[in-house]
Amino acid sequence: MSQFFTVHPVNPQPRLMKQAAQCIQAGGLVATPTDSSYAVVARLDDKGAADALRRLRGLDDRHHLTLLCRDLAEISHFARVDNAQYRLLKLATPGPWTFILEATREVPRRVSHPSRKTIGIRIPDHPVTLALIESAETPLLSTTLIPEGDEMPLNDAAEIRDRYQNVLAAIIDAGACPMDPTTIVDLSGTTPVVLRVGRGDPRLLGLEAP
Repeated sequence: MSQFFTVHPVNPQPRLMKQAAQCIQAGGLVATPTDSSYAVVARLDDKGAADALRRLRGLDDRHHLTLLCRDLAEISHFARVDNAQYRLLKLATPGPWTFILEATREVPRRVSHPSRKTIGIRIPDHPVTLALIESAETPLLSTTLIPEGDEMPLNDAAEIRDRYQNVLAAIIDAGACPMDPTTIVDLSGTTPVVLRVGRGDPRLLGLEAP
């Protein structure tokens, strides 16, 4: 059975966030609200947790998982970022954006794309998500909480508990969050390419939608 933590959406209780982080550190999956939609997060260095993320979503190893980071400095440990990419990241973060970047050796090979050696990276703009990363003291591996076979993410913590209470170690309830996914921008090539338009408006970064 999942633990259920009801937290304040702006000032989440540190004690509860620490308990949720302990679930992650023990190898469990945790559902958390973000600035785009609910996500499921896990430890980056736990092979079993990464496999469980993919099983929950019905994903193969070619689907990019996303690393949730606290700030730009943390991104540089896990992704190779040149000056032009850095300027784009600085303009967009924190916010509802996922950037595909070349992974460094700090990212386990089983987590990065098997042929491209890339990883999704983002800095969420949500107090609860950031507090969870801070409590875990490490970036978190994540994927949007979209049930296998569905197109839309779940947005209600009670419904998430009903569907996944035997799969998730914990669920964080901070109220509903947006239903839109992040906007995905591939920065691994010579020029930025918008792969998916979500909450982030590509025009704000001088980019064109596909």
